[in-house]
Amino acid sequence: MSLRIALCIAVCMAVCTALPAAAALYKWIDENGRVVYGDTPPPGAKAERISVAAPAADPNAVRDMASKDAELKKHQQDRDAEAAKAEKQFADNKAKADRCVQVRGRMQTLRSGAALYRFNEAGEKVYYDAAERDKAIAETDRTLRELNCAPVAGNAPAGTSTY
Repeated sequence: MSLRIALCIAVCMAVCTALPAAAALYKWIDENGRVVYGDTPPPGAKAERISVAAPAADPNAVRDMASKDAELKKHQQDRDAEAAKAEKQFADNKAKADRCVQVRGRMQTLRSGAALYRFNEAGEKVYYDAAERDKAIAETDRTLRELNCAPVAGNAPAGTSTY
């Protein structure tokens, strides 16, 4: 007896799930001239019954979706990598520009003729003599060229570069 009840319930469920699929779809034109679709046409409207068939199943649909998904993920990873690369390049360029500003400022200070000094091991001020100043200018000039910085504005002494 329980088998009979189970069979009856299964048949009822199958019929209930098939009913929405068997529902009719109608097409009609309303009083404003617009095409309207619905499951029940209004009374007095000239309605055309439309059969709605489920599209044929594509056996390759799952494979195509997986392929497109993988392609989208790869494209997103490529975009993220490009963004990271551009961000790193921007940071490197900014660091180089900041370094160039510092080195050009040092060059201007060295060429200004102002009294320059450094601190020795004992913490005492030791002023630059002409030879030390020339050596510091040469080192700073070399650093500017290595960094490929723009030349320092201003007048350079004769026989020196404009870096």
